[in-house]
Amino acid sequence: MNTPLIALLLLAAAPPPQKAKELAAQKQWEELYLAFAAASPEDYPEAQRPAVAGPLLKGCEALLAEDAVMAYSLGERAVAFQETSGGLRCLARSALKTDQRASAEEALKKGLEHFPKDGAFGLELGRLLLQDEDSTAAIATLERVPAKSKEAKEARKLLQQARAKVSEAGAARGEVERLEKRLNGEDEKRAAKGEGDFRPDSLNYESGVGKDGMRVRANKRFIISYYNSERDFGQRTDYESQVASAMEEVHAFTRRLLGRAREQPLKVVLYTRDEFITHVGSRYASYAGLYVDGLIRMNDAAKLTQATKGALTHEYTNAVLDELCTGGIGNLHRWFSQGLADYMKWRFLGLDGPPRELANKLHGAARQGRLPKLSEMSSKSPIYQENPEVAFGTSAMAVHELVRMGGTEKILAFIDSFNQSGSFEGSLQSTYGKDLAGLDAAVHSALSGR
Repeated sequence: MNTPLIALLLLAAAPPPQKAKELAAQKQWEELYLAFAAASPEDYPEAQRPAVAGPLLKGCEALLAEDAVMAYSLGERAVAFQETSGGLRCLARSALKTDQRASAEEALKKGLEHFPKDGAFGLELGRLLLQDEDSTAAIATLERVPAKSKEAKEARKLLQQARAKVSEAGAARGEVERLEKRLNGEDEKRAAKGEGDFRPDSLNYESGVGKDGMRVRANKRFIISYYNSERDFGQRTDYESQVASAMEEVHAFTRRLLGRAREQPLKVVLYTRDEFITHVGSRYASYAGLYVDGLIRMNDAAKLTQATKGALTHEYTNAVLDELCTGGIGNLHRWFSQGLADYMKWRFLGLDGPPRELANKLHGAARQGRLPKLSEMSSKSPIYQENPEVAFGTSAMAVHELVRMGGTEKILAFIDSFNQSGSFEGSLQSTYGKDLAGLDAAVHSALSGR
């Protein structure tokens, strides 16, 4: 792209609407975005705003298949100038393609509210709610899809699925209630004998109350605990089902991608924000979770969003590494353990690299020569670096480069080599033919060249 043109476009605070039409006609989508990225809709009379929104929407629709990131940027600008049905649809679709789930839901909810006759909004929002295991909300949303819309047939199929899940949940509650009565009686006997929490020896989950008063859902892989938080019986059943499903999803994903999963039972405690601060301490209030000594503590887990499950994947990876590494995870370089955990989180969220906002920060740091050195994070966690977000991202990009050089199979081979030799850098050299400085250079090259 012509550099002087970029400068002129950025300097123009409020380019005329005609400029949007001209750039769209020439299919200069990036220039179109740059021209109106900083422009405020308030700088234009209301009658002129559709003339800007229309070309921006064309760009969003044109780039949706080949460049979802730029499509999202154009769609976001289009909706800022005018909230049309088409603009909200394109914004939601591009948001989903770029793993911005919250933005997609917001666009779909606006569309459902303002354009109730457009069946696309109810259908897609209902689909997302089903994916989140919120079948009751999915039913209410899918029922709003107009019967005569082109989306009605698909909406009816999803409605059948949602209603079936609600019916299954109702049947499951009776079984859970029976188990609770039995387990609670056993818990009282265990408590009287001074024994600890129960640990089922099968993959089937059992529910009960631990001696500390926390609700427990457990099988041979996970012992999941949480405080009741005023949930009634039905809410507890739904929440425990979602938690169990999330844990099994993370377990299966990790085994599939990394090739290994946790073998020993893993304790997981789910807290609200306030509970997390009370039990863990205010200094950790910004942490999404913590893994220490066979126990994962999750912050803000009252609702299991995709972001929560991504954070859970990070902590679960730490738990797996703790088991794989002789002497525990503390013997590994901090950048490697945290980098692998964040890399696994990216992949769980459907990303091959860092999220867009983080990628921009990493690219900027690389160009300015401000990426932290891996040697600085060998014994000092990325969380304690000058810019923790960039430090975590750099660590994950280092692991990304290692995976690029040999897949996750070679990651496991590297850990095996380290277990045998006890030398982290020696194993890095023998497995990948690189020292820390060489890996620093590879990360810098990857981030500078994109």
